[in-house]
Amino acid sequence: MSFESEKYQYKYEVHMHTAQSSACGKTDGRDYIKKFKELGYDGMIITDHFFRGNTRPSRHLPWSEYIDEFCKGYEAAKEEGDKQGFKVFFGWEENQHGDEYLIYGPDKDWLKAHPEIRDADHLEYMKLIHEAGGLIVQAHPFRERGYLSDIYLHPYQCDAMEACNYGNPEYQDILAYNFCKDRGITMTSGTDLHDVNVLEGSCAGMLFEKPIESIYDYVDAIKSGTGFMPLIPEERKVMTADSANTLPMTLFDEANHGSSVELGDLFPNYKQT
Repeated sequence: MSFESEKYQYKYEVHMHTAQSSACGKTDGRDYIKKFKELGYDGMIITDHFFRGNTRPSRHLPWSEYIDEFCKGYEAAKEEGDKQGFKVFFGWEENQHGDEYLIYGPDKDWLKAHPEIRDADHLEYMKLIHEAGGLIVQAHPFRERGYLSDIYLHPYQCDAMEACNYGNPEYQDILAYNFCKDRGITMTSGTDLHDVNVLEGSCAGMLFEKPIESIYDYVDAIKSGTGFMPLIPEERKVMTADSANTLPMTLFDEANHGSSVELGDLFPNYKQT
């Protein structure tokens, strides 16, 4: 750990999924707690896939029942965390036409009171979250996967971007880190954990100067850009001539108008081999 990082004594995971609420989750929410404690984490934020993403509850349920089902992974983890003296907070991950966002702040009651979020477009969705005092982080912005056809970058529509996602290959995080660094965008780091058995190999997460006591402590810290440090391995920072992507990319401006871009547009000093 560097001298700079020594002042950040509290470690949190901020992007993870449970078997109860994410269709891709493999671990029961309550079964994460022991391992996280063993590895020196002080808390975690459950961010299961919400209504438009790879969610487990049926979308045909009445809205209130859907929310009850959706929150079961978090609630199981929170119950076990309380027993073991480990902080567990609530968030979610939402899909917007391929790009995904981590949402922090609004709670279960807020979701039940806002069924209109099911049909909200990008700007409506983000307005609702911001009016509630919430935080929006674009998850794994340069991700390339078989289920994706494009990369959509929304630096103005979110409060921060996930520069390190341990579910990504290194080159995707290298692009995200340098995109954020060059533009002064606040960065976060998460494991994107689905299976507790692969946690030990990850060095992602967020370090804080002070303990997080509520989800709004996290929201306020990230919005302020101070008091924390994202854990990003050096090998996920250095851009080389081999850095590349294969999917078409669209960059959205402040008015949410998108323009097609190449790596050379995003990184003027970039020279691809």
